[in-house]
Amino acid sequence: MDTHERRAETPVSAPEAAPAYDEAYPPRPLWVEEPKARRRMADPVRTAAVRAVIITSLTLIQAMAAFLLSLTGSWLAFPTVISSVASTVVATWAVLDVWVTRQAWNQRHGVVSEPSSTARQLRRERRRARRAARASAREAAPPRRRGTGGLSRA
Repeated sequence: MDTHERRAETPVSAPEAAPAYDEAYPPRPLWVEEPKARRRMADPVRTAAVRAVIITSLTLIQAMAAFLLSLTGSWLAFPTVISSVASTVVATWAVLDVWVTRQAWNQRHGVVSEPSSTARQLRRERRRARRAARASAREAAPPRRRGTGGLSRA
């Protein structure tokens, strides 16, 4: 019996229709959008960060080239190593620049306090205490007369 004949003998069932999903269990999405946890970086900070990443990556490439040239014993190894040391200093400066720029930005423009912030709650309590003190001082003081005691034109 040939394989072609065997296939012809076996009954072929009709293809099943795609099952409709249950209304109680809709299909899950591939991903779920979550709200951002942090705000976007300020423009000067982002600029400094991009600059630092570019300088650091170029420094790493240059250090790798210096290492490989040193392994091969090329005459270019010495100048490349010297420039890699200088690039490392520049890259360190660029990374520190990101940190300093971020600190300066936060100092100039203020850090956004969250509603659960302890400092914000303390400020509210102090404000309430000052208002209560002013209100009690107003009630205890004798009423002020308006319009008397001033210079007259007559």
